[in-house]
Amino acid sequence: MSSWYEQAAAKLKAEYSQVKGQKEQAMRPAVRDVLLEFCRQDEEFAQAVVQGGSFAACMTAVAKGVGGSISDLDAYRRAAAFYFEGAEVQSTVTIRLTPAEPEPDRGGILLDLSDFF
Repeated sequence: MSSWYEQAAAKLKAEYSQVKGQKEQAMRPAVRDVLLEFCRQDEEFAQAVVQGGSFAACMTAVAKGVGGSISDLDAYRRAAAFYFEGAEVQSTVTIRLTPAEPEPDRGGILLDLSDFF
């Protein structure tokens, strides 16, 4: 038997084209990609996707009551809650205005310990 992740990925792929509605279709690529990432992170969530409702029904739930727009994070929260009630979705946004510090010159001799085996 394949892993829960593989089954969830196959299910989301198979049901992707069944999504109806303009808003639902506009959001489906991003929501599907995030659901796949959630499934990759947690086998229990992947199992819930496999055993839960269809992706089309999920997208209908995500779009329900949405006026002209919804934030990506809110869409992801609704999708996660559709498959796993009580799931939390957190987001971190970071900006770096300066390039990363270069690796300091260590000088001296570098030894590869695998040369001694």
